[in-house]
Amino acid sequence: MKKFQKIIMTCLFPLLLFSGCTSKDNPKTALEPIDNPQSVTQTSLPEKAGEDMVSPEPATDLPPMEGMVRSRITNEWIDEKTAKRRPISFMVPNTKTASQYGISKADILYECNVESNITRLMGICESWDDTDKIGNIRSSRDYFMYWSFEWDAFHIHYGGPFYMDDLLDRNDSDNINLNIDISKTYHFRDVAKNDFDNAFTSSSLIRKYINNAGYSLNYRDNYSDEQHFLFSSDQNPNMLTQYTDSIRAYEVDMSLAYPLTNCYFKYNKDTGLYDRYQHLPGTPDGPHVDLAANTPLTFKNLLVQSTYFEVRDQKGYLSFQCHDTTRDGWFFTNGRGIHVTWEKTSDYGATRYYDDNGNEIKLNTGKTMICILPNDDAFMVDGKTITM
Repeated sequence: MKKFQKIIMTCLFPLLLFSGCTSKDNPKTALEPIDNPQSVTQTSLPEKAGEDMVSPEPATDLPPMEGMVRSRITNEWIDEKTAKRRPISFMVPNTKTASQYGISKADILYECNVESNITRLMGICESWDDTDKIGNIRSSRDYFMYWSFEWDAFHIHYGGPFYMDDLLDRNDSDNINLNIDISKTYHFRDVAKNDFDNAFTSSSLIRKYINNAGYSLNYRDNYSDEQHFLFSSDQNPNMLTQYTDSIRAYEVDMSLAYPLTNCYFKYNKDTGLYDRYQHLPGTPDGPHVDLAANTPLTFKNLLVQSTYFEVRDQKGYLSFQCHDTTRDGWFFTNGRGIHVTWEKTSDYGATRYYDDNGNEIKLNTGKTMICILPNDDAFMVDGKTITM
């Protein structure tokens, strides 16, 4: 991004090492804000609330069968055993050479810059059984680990820069580092778009690693918040029409912030979901698909999160401040959007999002996409620019 060229590198390095907490009851911030949070600027008045709205099909709030409970991640009905088990988080590249398998199974998908306009994806997956090919797995960053922490997830990655060494060495950091898996016990090489982005893993190998490492398969006590998101009921979904300043949001375009992937989301009134598209250089513009069964990526909720960042070194490694209060963002669902603020106050504590009245927002049942943007960036909604 052109804005990265404006960062003054002198004397930044001492500020950039994150200082993690050893438990959720002893919070420390990763970086201290330099200035007050920037306000969000909307370039035009909102569309009339309720215009062209399509209500979802009626639903029931009763479990479909005995022994099923609500997922803390999606609010969907899942079996109780799966609900008690910790999810996985896995790192995949998002370039034209990426061979992406299993990303459509992610219940939460994060996207954030790493360096040189490159973004990386991290999937949070609750039902990770019976998946033969997950990846291709690439390196992580420390800020992705902080987002993984709040789900108490097993973090699957292929190494990473030394900035994350302190987090990897922590006793509570249950990560699965395939880069030190010299014997390929827990990963395999398979046919991919090139000879570099070709490291994959599977459900059985993940479970083998967890067992051999002695990790707790179920959620650990006093780590992640049991109630992470608030959800609307299926019978009364959140249409955002209760907000007089909500805007119509049929297309949410992130290409200003992600100029390499040029990703955007289109609201599908027939399904009530946002379909993800992207246009990487040298590739056709079209739906973003999981190569496993050519499955397109769709989401019920979109969260855009403005985050304070710095450039760490001459290699362009970035630092995003995951722990913060009163930073700006936007929430989109059912074809509309509202301005929100967010906060995260401890390593394992949830990132929480609030409307402009100070109330925690309610997501709708389903998958969620979280786009992390540098605090001076912008994106577009139905052709109108929103500056973070």
